[in-house]
Amino acid sequence: MLEHTQVTTPPPTDQTVRFRRRLDDTQPTQHVTPPRPATPSRGGYHRRSCPSRLLSGLFLLAFAVAVLAAGGAAIWRWSTTLPRTNVLILGLDRRPEEGSVVRSDTMVLATVYPPGPDVALLSIPRDLYVEIPGHGTSRINTAHFWGENDLEGGGPRLAEQTVTQNFGVPIHGYVRIDFDGFRAVVDAAGGIDIVVEEPIVDDDYPTADYGTMRIEIPAGPQHMDGETALRYARSRHGSSDFGRVARQQQVIIALARRLLEPKAWPRLPAVYSAVKNNVDTDLTGRDLLLLAPTLYRVGPEGIEHRVVDRGMTQPWTTPSGGAVLLPEWGVIHPLVHELFTP
Repeated sequence: MLEHTQVTTPPPTDQTVRFRRRLDDTQPTQHVTPPRPATPSRGGYHRRSCPSRLLSGLFLLAFAVAVLAAGGAAIWRWSTTLPRTNVLILGLDRRPEEGSVVRSDTMVLATVYPPGPDVALLSIPRDLYVEIPGHGTSRINTAHFWGENDLEGGGPRLAEQTVTQNFGVPIHGYVRIDFDGFRAVVDAAGGIDIVVEEPIVDDDYPTADYGTMRIEIPAGPQHMDGETALRYARSRHGSSDFGRVARQQQVIIALARRLLEPKAWPRLPAVYSAVKNNVDTDLTGRDLLLLAPTLYRVGPEGIEHRVVDRGMTQPWTTPSGGAVLLPEWGVIHPLVHELFTP
């Protein structure tokens, strides 16, 4: 697991100023180093996860689920004594030619509490306007950008620090994945099943070349491949971002449901390959093994999923014209207490 250290702030550049303007941020120019060229990797950013560790973790996870399914009472009882674990899930808004100095498109705080047993997801809208340690007030999705800009690999750390400072929740690990990685993992699992509550028609779905295209996803039960699931999760169909983050939770739960199905276990080697090439995490194989019994006991349908929604925020337009969401902490913090205490 990574140690949480304070990110320091070095000198401004024209490139950083241009990024600020593109974000419609209202803060003064920050003291940052210029973005470095990305370290070459198959997924486009440097991953600090250990492939052998992830491999061991995936098979330990599958083994633990299989043992529990067969009635592993000792593991079951032992798992109930473990403490709460909070994991920050980051989906990166990264195009193929970009490195790791990018914003997060998705931010979900997951918690696993074995004594409950409880598993919960809290989605945080990317436009939430919060204090980012060392970088003033900005959209929460810029925390990853500033952290990675300051220090390679610092994106998840600063995102964790930002969530902890504003929400009062300690973070014990992170999972970071980009668009290509998401598609690869879903396809490796054999796709996911989702019930689409209403048709999705989006005339302005963003493309990799910064253009737009029209997408349509019909209502009803759908078996989605990686590309369709990504479109479903990313589309801003509708008048706000709140529906989008709710759909992202649907996708996460659908993927968990798929991986817990015994008929999907033969696909684990392919899932491992997709994870190895596309996912960055500081969770170890031991961490995954410890979490497996609680995930199995709760099951996908027992996962509580909540969103920082319009009732917990106020829309606001910054002086430079940026549309952001001001947090109503008096409403948000009781929800956080409910989900993350004890």
